[in-house]
Amino acid sequence: MNSLRDLLQQAQQSGAAVGHFNISDLVLLKAVFAAARELNVPVLVGLSEGEREFVGVRQIAAFVQSLREELNFPIFLNADHTRSLAKAAEAAKAGFDSIVFDLSALPFQENVRQTKQAVETLKAINPSILVEGEIGDIGTGSEIHDAAPDLSKRLSSPEEAKQFVESTGVDILAPAVGNMHGMLRSMVQGETKKRLDVERISGIKRAARVFLTLHGGSGTDDADLRKAIAAGINIVHINTELRVAWRSGLERGLAKQPDEVVPYKILPSAVEAVKQVVASRLKLFAGERHAAQGI
Repeated sequence: MNSLRDLLQQAQQSGAAVGHFNISDLVLLKAVFAAARELNVPVLVGLSEGEREFVGVRQIAAFVQSLREELNFPIFLNADHTRSLAKAAEAAKAGFDSIVFDLSALPFQENVRQTKQAVETLKAINPSILVEGEIGDIGTGSEIHDAAPDLSKRLSSPEEAKQFVESTGVDILAPAVGNMHGMLRSMVQGETKKRLDVERISGIKRAARVFLTLHGGSGTDDADLRKAIAAGINIVHINTELRVAWRSGLERGLAKQPDEVVPYKILPSAVEAVKQVVASRLKLFAGERHAAQGI
């Protein structure tokens, strides 16, 4: 099976992107995996520090590895938004394929210094692991927000991206290009969409010359996502859309069977709701041409 690096390179050459979906329970994992298998495209499963604490670091690593090995399917595991070297090392030792070492809230030079140290430490644990760094500000919390924060002052620049990549040695860069964590209530209702600075993405790609990740992809305009991928985005993160689908699916399952107490009879509604969202996003990221054959 190809490595995650190989798959990202293939996706980049074919003008596609790999979908990254956050999970925090078995329902979400089942839904993400089922959608990826049906479309025959590789997929990244991610867990933040909080999600890993809830699920278990070694436990989720073993679960994903068992799916990959039993079915020979390219599902990969990412330690999302990791803010301490100890937590990053824990994930690397457990067998995660990639780590997002996110110190973007710190001053730029301190972010550079600590990220460089993290790259060296994590590569010593596993030389093939991919390490991602983050610059700029895209807000916090994959939740439903009443109002959007003003993130315009901390958008990433090509010059900053180039300096960060060259100074740290990261394999992947997550810039701030108009993206935002979470969704506004108006986005959940379909009234508004996030818009991306596609020209900024192109400039950063030319300057940094590494794989690029778009965090906070939930609620983004589809056309903007297509343009962003064409401009150089290689991984797109979706979390809040899945959480919204999980809750609505669970509520439907409970409403249909108000007296049921057996979890595996109630939860399929949640699995199906999340699966539909994942499938629609994977089709968009891979393109219809690639979805039939895999990236």
